[in-house]
Amino acid sequence: MKGDARSTALDVLLKVERAQAFSNLELNQALMRSGLDKQAAAFATELVYGTLQRQNTIDYFLGRFVAKGMAKLDAWVRNLLRLSFYQIYYLDRIPPHAAVNEAVNIAKRRGHQGIAGMVNGVLRNVLRQLDSLRVPDTLPPAVRISLEHSHPEWLVARWLELYGAEETEAMCEENNRPPHVTVRVNRMLTDRDAMLSELRDHQIEAVPSRLSEDGIVIVSRSGNMAQSSWYEKGLLSIQDESSMVVARVLDAAPGMRVLDCCAAPGGKTTHIAETMGDRGEVWANDIHEHKRALIESQAKRLGLASVRTIVGDAGKLGERFPQGYFDRILLDAPCSGLGVIRRKPDIKWRKHPEELKKLPELQYRLLEEASALLKPGGVLVYSTCTVEAAENEQVVSKFLEHHREFSADGRIAEHVPSALVPRTDAERGFIRILPHHYGSDGFFIARLKKAEIS
Repeated sequence: MKGDARSTALDVLLKVERAQAFSNLELNQALMRSGLDKQAAAFATELVYGTLQRQNTIDYFLGRFVAKGMAKLDAWVRNLLRLSFYQIYYLDRIPPHAAVNEAVNIAKRRGHQGIAGMVNGVLRNVLRQLDSLRVPDTLPPAVRISLEHSHPEWLVARWLELYGAEETEAMCEENNRPPHVTVRVNRMLTDRDAMLSELRDHQIEAVPSRLSEDGIVIVSRSGNMAQSSWYEKGLLSIQDESSMVVARVLDAAPGMRVLDCCAAPGGKTTHIAETMGDRGEVWANDIHEHKRALIESQAKRLGLASVRTIVGDAGKLGERFPQGYFDRILLDAPCSGLGVIRRKPDIKWRKHPEELKKLPELQYRLLEEASALLKPGGVLVYSTCTVEAAENEQVVSKFLEHHREFSADGRIAEHVPSALVPRTDAERGFIRILPHHYGSDGFFIARLKKAEIS
């Protein structure tokens, strides 16, 4: 069973490296094809995410034992060594010799006796020297944190400058912890207390979210919540706690016209509609036609009639709607996604400093376009799932500097639970959540108000 799980994990890791596939999507497809039982599927999942999370630390240690260097190995051999080292070094419950034997068996099936011998020799040398494999404390901070918590050194250096050593190390450490599943209760159909009681009746340990009055944290569970009857009946949606804060900060009232500029897959759109009691208009736009169906299916599942979907470039929405048409606008902007590394560990290896430089220009352009569609006295919320100041505070500051009809809403704290008040900058009208603050996704949420016509 575990041998099949290892082979499945290896296939996913190869797709991620060779084809730049997204780990979460590729893993889901691989598990559906594999026919693995629940236990084996969980093991394959742990191998994929754990190996990706710890990749540069694993390569750092393995480099001692691979004579010609990790980079010169065939991709499948490199990733087989990585996932095997992950089991030996990070998983206490896996017998080390079992991990070695399974790796050798896979090497024999996929390669030849020579490769199997090399894999066997490398991993047995690792076993013999396991106690000596430690990251030196004497390394410069960026290098040490990069290796200790397996993040790109350039990114660690960037965060050290932004947040300092303590916050950076805590964030990197949190990024390697598996996230809890969190669900949002559909208050159109039930309430949180009733849902908590129902979950506990089914031996699912769950607690109320500290960040959202609509949220529940699943502490321990059996099975996929997206395949539960509660999900199918529209009683709940799967959404991160930080993401749930956005709709509450927007604070759309029944009867309003609301625009969600970059809406897919529809989690925030449907949450907005629920907070409005499904009364009013919630326009959900996305640039991709195939994602319209995702939003519509979520709205239908949740029994929401107020959601209307459109497809187009968010930078050209002024061609579709008249200026001042909306009471509330949400721009959940395209971003680097560096706040969701816990869920998508391959993100940290894909991103490059040059790529990050291009995003603020796009975000600012979308913010300008959206702002013209807001009526005087209306509220615009700008949010991202990144921890990059250049994509967050700096974009908003530039916008406010050039658009004097807008101001930061100093009363933003009134729209968040008490647990979030310490992370709220009232003067600048935003909330910054880092992953280690609450064990949720890294998020930035700014609430901007447009002046009334005098």
